[in-house]
Amino acid sequence: MYTYSFEKLEVWIESKEFSKAIYLTTEKFPDSEKFGLISQLRRASVSICSNIAEGSARKSYKDKAHFTTMAFGSSVEVLNQLILSYELNFLNEESYFFLRQQLESITNKLNGLRNYQIEKSVDVSK
Repeated sequence: MYTYSFEKLEVWIESKEFSKAIYLTTEKFPDSEKFGLISQLRRASVSICSNIAEGSARKSYKDKAHFTTMAFGSSVEVLNQLILSYELNFLNEESYFFLRQQLESITNKLNGLRNYQIEKSVDVSK
């Protein structure tokens, strides 16, 4: 079976695992949040790894950087939703800090990837 380039990226692997953790965590949320925070958290977390994957298929580094930026935006969206979930007592302190640590690792890697892609896009245009 062919392995695509995004499947080798540590940030994609981490973000995919993070998305799975979000799915498992939100199973414990109140049923009343099924169409609220549960849906929002799941969609935004899947958006992180999906944008990394989609960006990897783009030809130019500028396009790749655009999708990495979108993945970063989804990460910040998830952070906002985690904060709300914690403050509404849907998440305990341990789960909140664990997920937040994972997200911090992902955003740091996304920043590094985006900086590399931007640098490469400038080099190509020279």
